[in-house]
Amino acid sequence: MISFILNNTEITTTEPAGSVLLDFIRSQQLTGTKEGCREGDCGACLVLQGKISGNSVIYKSINSCLVPLGNVHGSHIVTIEGIDTGVLNPLQQAFVEEGATQCGYCTPGFILAETAYLLKNNQPKADQAITALDGNICRCTGYMSIKRAVTKTCTVLSESSGNAKTSSSNLSNLIEKGFLPEYFDDIPGRLKKIPADTSYKIEHPEYVVAGGTDLYVQKEADISDKNIRLIFNSIHLGDIYEKNGFIYLGGGTTVSDFIESDLINRHLPRIKDQLKLHSSTPIRNRATLAGNIVNASPIADMTIILLALDATLLLEGRNGRRPVSLRKFYNGYKKYDLAKNELIRMVFFPVPSAHSSFNFEKVSRRTYLDIASVNTAAYLEYKDDKIHRAHISAGGVAPFPLFLEKTSELLTSSVFNKNVMATVLESARKEISPISDMRGSAEYKSVLLGQLLTAHFLIFFSQLNLMDQEL
Repeated sequence: MISFILNNTEITTTEPAGSVLLDFIRSQQLTGTKEGCREGDCGACLVLQGKISGNSVIYKSINSCLVPLGNVHGSHIVTIEGIDTGVLNPLQQAFVEEGATQCGYCTPGFILAETAYLLKNNQPKADQAITALDGNICRCTGYMSIKRAVTKTCTVLSESSGNAKTSSSNLSNLIEKGFLPEYFDDIPGRLKKIPADTSYKIEHPEYVVAGGTDLYVQKEADISDKNIRLIFNSIHLGDIYEKNGFIYLGGGTTVSDFIESDLINRHLPRIKDQLKLHSSTPIRNRATLAGNIVNASPIADMTIILLALDATLLLEGRNGRRPVSLRKFYNGYKKYDLAKNELIRMVFFPVPSAHSSFNFEKVSRRTYLDIASVNTAAYLEYKDDKIHRAHISAGGVAPFPLFLEKTSELLTSSVFNKNVMATVLESARKEISPISDMRGSAEYKSVLLGQLLTAHFLIFFSQLNLMDQEL
């Protein structure tokens, strides 16, 4: 049995846990939630998912076309109909006044994506609010009218929001200002009455599903009516903590969890800006680290980052647990060291040194919601004016996410200068094996990696005159 609250209605259903949330929503005659690309790219199907956290509910935007119905057990799912107060709320009114809706097909997704941002930020800023729409596409307006509507809403709300500091007080403020109906106040108590989720305990599943952001694009028809084990809500799989010189990340940690972690931001202070290049907000809210790793894409952003951080995987199966270095995990295209009964329980890496630098670079045809042509991450530690340790990784230039072992060794113990950079760039070119495909020719990818490696060095060694280095 799957139990949750859909807008203001308590739902209990025996529909298959692997069936798609979007289809269930529309079967309830809630047709404001649209089917568009069915791949998580357009945002027409975007809804809010609220989960209990203490005495409050934390809301995030999700693409309902990629969410297994079983994953919303114990949640509050909000569609565009669920924020109806009887009149247009201030955000909707701003969209009308600024001409920010034309055909209207995408508009519910835009409104809900922005509502998720407002629920999280009691002092909204226009630039951040616009970025929160990175998972939404509009084919009519050209976006400027949408940006004006969002900016107007942020200005009005920030001037009147007071000093709300918690999610519950922020929610109350949005209810008071007419953005949300009053029933939202009762949701925490109602959610607490729903029995705990036990879907992650299913034995002998045909599929094990975490975030599903790629699996449901590729295999939805195969999964929807099968016996599946849902681990997205599993206890401790989303933990992030530091212990004995290592940072530990549960396999179910989402990209959003990673970005928003105080611990991660303390040790990798630029990671929040760097990972804006990863997919979009609603995808990051679902995509997990373990899923990114076992999907084994040669250009997996998080895997490239974790390779540069010298990550180790803790695999768990019927025979217990075993560690495997992420560098040694892949042995071919879509091939890796993981038994059928194993999953990635934890990912851990050494705490970055206080004398270190980290950077991530990515080039894709679109800024958001696109697969990289080439991506790369670099981690350097310094000691006595030398590079004490170097880890360089690259994606899109080999059959799997690649750790540039020889290139990293060349950097280690060196005093960086133009000659070292030239040697490193040449080494990287010899270490890769790109192919020509829809994202670029092999020659283009080789040149592009050289440019991105140079970008690392320009950031790490800004005091050196590297700009005239011939690439």
